[in-house]
Amino acid sequence: MTSQEPAKAARVVVATTAMLSFISFWRGAAIVLNDMGSSAFYAGAIAEQAIGGAAPWFILAVMFLAYAVRSLYIESCSMFVRGGVYRVVKQAMGGTLAKFSVSALMFDYILTGPISGVSAGLYLVGLLNELLPHLHITHPLPVNATAACFAILVTLYFWRENIKGIPESSGKALRIMYVTTVMVVLLIGWSGYTMWVRGAHLPTLPVPGNLSFSPDALGWLRGSSLPHTIGLIGILIALGHSVLAMSGEETLAQVYREIEHPKLPNLKKAGMLIFVYSLLFTAGVAFFCSMIIPDDLRKTYFDNPIGGLAMHLAGPLPLRLAFRGFVVVVGMLMLAGAVNTAIVGSNGVLNRVSEDGILPAWFRHPHSRFGTSHRILNTVVILQIATIIISGGNIFILGEAYAFGVMWSFAMKGLAVLMLRFKQPGAREFRVPLNFKIAGREIPLGLGIITIILTALCVINLFTKQVATLSGIGFTLVFFAIFTATERMTRRKGTEHQEMDQFHLHYGEEISTETVGCRPGNILVPVSNFRSLHHLAAIMDRVKVGRRGVVVLFIRLLKRVGPADYELDQDQLFSSNEQYLFTQVLAVAEKRGKPVHLAVVAASDLWEGILRTAASLQSSTIVLGKSAKWSTAEQARQMGLAWERLPDPRPQFSLEVFESGGQREFFMLGPHAPNLTANEVALLHRLWLHFSEKLAPAELHHHDIVHFALNEVEHGLAEGKEDEVLHRIQQHIEHKHTHSTASS
Repeated sequence: MTSQEPAKAARVVVATTAMLSFISFWRGAAIVLNDMGSSAFYAGAIAEQAIGGAAPWFILAVMFLAYAVRSLYIESCSMFVRGGVYRVVKQAMGGTLAKFSVSALMFDYILTGPISGVSAGLYLVGLLNELLPHLHITHPLPVNATAACFAILVTLYFWRENIKGIPESSGKALRIMYVTTVMVVLLIGWSGYTMWVRGAHLPTLPVPGNLSFSPDALGWLRGSSLPHTIGLIGILIALGHSVLAMSGEETLAQVYREIEHPKLPNLKKAGMLIFVYSLLFTAGVAFFCSMIIPDDLRKTYFDNPIGGLAMHLAGPLPLRLAFRGFVVVVGMLMLAGAVNTAIVGSNGVLNRVSEDGILPAWFRHPHSRFGTSHRILNTVVILQIATIIISGGNIFILGEAYAFGVMWSFAMKGLAVLMLRFKQPGAREFRVPLNFKIAGREIPLGLGIITIILTALCVINLFTKQVATLSGIGFTLVFFAIFTATERMTRRKGTEHQEMDQFHLHYGEEISTETVGCRPGNILVPVSNFRSLHHLAAIMDRVKVGRRGVVVLFIRLLKRVGPADYELDQDQLFSSNEQYLFTQVLAVAEKRGKPVHLAVVAASDLWEGILRTAASLQSSTIVLGKSAKWSTAEQARQMGLAWERLPDPRPQFSLEVFESGGQREFFMLGPHAPNLTANEVALLHRLWLHFSEKLAPAELHHHDIVHFALNEVEHGLAEGKEDEVLHRIQQHIEHKHTHSTASS
């Protein structure tokens, strides 16, 4: 936690965190597509170099496999708001395998940024080297070194954007996708026109006999006859070299926490949008390159295949050159966006690990200004820049090392979700399709098939991708050792671990709409017990995003010492108890995808503290949970008495009290028209009819009857008949209670 030092003794704390911001499914899809869609700029070429002309078919198959894997993540997110691979694997198979899976995943997150940044640099330097001779510059730029420098600059830029928070980063990703979509539409349309004018043939069919593996593609199976004699092994090897086109799924699980209400339907929309877009773009580019660029020239464009495709479209050369320039600009933007996605995903994964006590809470220390986990971001970016420098900007070295961790994390995720079907067989908002029941037991066929395919690809890649296997295992073991050591260090401190979010704290003397960041007319929800947040959940289910803000309030009671209140230190005003309470509040908000504002106010009286805060925030509604100590009527009475003690002018509030079962009672605080029952309205009407006939032609209204009755009560009090009046009111209350009990 970070704090802003106050000038005087603080009585108010406003807690903020970047996790209180929520994004649309468009922005969530844009973040993932910046990773998954960016692979269109290099995946097809790297796959073709490894397995030959049938590569586009395997890229297409990987797109459908990615859609199936996405269903795994949707099911896990329906069970856990923070449904990344670490949380799900730990729930199903324990902490050791969870640490292994997240260690492997971090390897590919560290690689995703560099491979995307270097690829963007290659597109740029390729165009610049073609333009330099026209500027009478004879010395071309060094390709790999220039690409590496560009990748480092892009990584540093998005590091800064993520330090400022995900809403800004997701906004950049969305704008990048706008520009990319223009290019994709032009590319598909122009490629279709070219094939219509010139004619085209489909790529080599994906059968074992048509696979042409390069020596490096077989790894330790080089010289073995298995890839050529056993067709299934050959197919799996080809798929293993095409999985570069499948990434971003774990990032989707991480940004799910920030997706706005309704969360799961929005996640499904984002998933479908990602599938359609990547299918058209990534698979489409692989097919277009194979069908339009001549076979003998295609290898010369392996470092920038879409640039080569642009130069072989039908049309005048100046137009093709202009389009290639546009492709380079879009490629730089989108591949740079993939760098951002890698940072976002890494940050999310390490935050989950830190929350679970595997990494010290020091890593999640929020930025003093933006509230983001800047220390995790710093660590990730340092590792990515080191990877760029070590690779020297060589895209094929990075491509060869890629996909070790992502495939193992996918396989572990699939196995974990499969095990949870049996360990936690309860209802889910979403299930991976193809489920059958035999003798009353569910058989998750679809989930099992996906897990088997992913595991098979992991095993085959161990033997065929030497660089990925050696570097991936080494990196995974190092990270696993670090996680294990830091977890033990955390446990040695002797404190029981609790998953708690980090908050940026603003201390002050007074609370207002400006300090909290809410608008007038908000809903104030006092909380005191993290086990009793049913009233918050009920109001969060009902409130509409953007219409009325929700302020969650904790009253820190002050002890009286003589005539003055005992002032609290900052650590007492917001201790670990308040931090854990607000962590649970944040979990309620995240589950519904709706923002809340958090505040702690010091007061000597609970009810007066709530009412004074509501007045300062110009709240319209106060929502309480039913107390275990007082009845609902007593809670309302105490609130009413506290309202009477407010200084003038006293605003009117509506008060709602929720029971744990969802039942609600409604009250008004302040002068208001009574809420008459149907019997009371009928009685008033009968009296009006009776007296209006007797007093005709004088004009008599219903409110005259009420006014007369009230005056009679007041007159009785003035004449010293208070005891008689009280006795009759008591009889009325008892009669009403008896009648109500008999009716029920």
